[in-house]
Amino acid sequence: MVSTGLIARIRLRAIALLTLLLVSVPGIAFAAEDAISHADNAFIMIASAMVMLMVIGLALFYGGMVPKNSVLNTMMMSFVTLCVVSLVWVLWGYSLAFGTTINGFVGSLEYLGFSGVGMEPSDGLAHCTFAIFQMMFACLTVALISGAYVSRMRFSAFLIFGILWATIVYAPLCHWVWGGGWLGELGVLDFAGGKVVHISSGIAALVGCLVLGARKGYGQRPMPPHNLPMTLLGAGLLWFGWFGFNAGSALAADGVAANAFMVTQIATALGVLGWVVAEWIRHGKPTLLGAASGAIAGLVSITPAAGFVGPLAAIVIGFGSGIICFIAVAIIKQKLGYDDSLDVFGIHGVGGTWGALITGVFAAEAIGGTAGLLEGNAAQLGVQAIAVVSTIVFVAIATFIILKIVNIVVPIRVSENDEDIGVDLALHGEDAYSDQVTSSGTLQK
Repeated sequence: MVSTGLIARIRLRAIALLTLLLVSVPGIAFAAEDAISHADNAFIMIASAMVMLMVIGLALFYGGMVPKNSVLNTMMMSFVTLCVVSLVWVLWGYSLAFGTTINGFVGSLEYLGFSGVGMEPSDGLAHCTFAIFQMMFACLTVALISGAYVSRMRFSAFLIFGILWATIVYAPLCHWVWGGGWLGELGVLDFAGGKVVHISSGIAALVGCLVLGARKGYGQRPMPPHNLPMTLLGAGLLWFGWFGFNAGSALAADGVAANAFMVTQIATALGVLGWVVAEWIRHGKPTLLGAASGAIAGLVSITPAAGFVGPLAAIVIGFGSGIICFIAVAIIKQKLGYDDSLDVFGIHGVGGTWGALITGVFAAEAIGGTAGLLEGNAAQLGVQAIAVVSTIVFVAIATFIILKIVNIVVPIRVSENDEDIGVDLALHGEDAYSDQVTSSGTLQK
């Protein structure tokens, strides 16, 4: 007869053996890939907050560059975009961008209303963490476009435009590159949004300012920035937030994120130097506005490359962006005569194109897993060019159609009288500087 002690020992050994099997066989009970990494999740939550702060930085950056009778309207466009596009993203935008692909062009409707977007693990993150990080990118992209339209577009028209553009342009384009769409399958390299964010916003800005027409008096009277310290503060907040924008796009607190952080700083610094040198040579004086603009140019150009290139490549990319974007803004824009109020196309459109293409040259296999032209992979440059051209064509056509549709619902341009008064008072009933100091030192209303 078997003793009770022997039976107990057999049971303990069976339990131990079963436990060992459960923790060692992939996909059973304790699989590591099904868990949320607390470090990565916290990192992306912080990065999301930093990208959100970029929208406020953009409001200050843009607000300082416009006449004082348009500053509130300009800042309002960015601030309210953060709210409106957040709603779009929850209701349908995220699903169109990251739902199961439909023929490589748009996502399915499986995540409508953030259905199924909760605390469950998704590649080491809570699903909702990833969704919110991507939400901030969508908000910033639409806000960037507003800089080309300031001082002359109706606020209501811009809100309608933002809703339609985020739905029809941004979400599908995001899906093409990051959501399992055809450009991603083709092998395009766009680490943090050179095409999805910057080329798209730049092209939308160019099309919009052509449809709207120039500001009243453009080219006939000076339209200088009203508050350059505000612009520099905004540029500084953008620079700070961009570390979350680029490093966070690694979606993990790992070496790739660290590399993206490093090259972001290098390229931005060199963007400033490139722009300042170019304008110093052409105009004989370096300017604060030029330095701030060069910083944004450097940030834009390194965005698609941040996870694929090293520090020496970042020097070339950043310095080149400062020079190229200066030429686009100070020379080409003047010759062509279009009124892109705050040079969204010249910096984001041109800088994003430069960054997207040069990524195909400098991409290093040891950093991002894909070789570029300099490592013998000429095909990658071709893939980058296909992505750039397809983005430009799609965004240009779609933006033109959206603006025409909006103009049927609400006239997109303010009246001449409103433009004379200033859009702050005409559209919002507010004045940023209602109390002015006279030469005698007294205040007047």
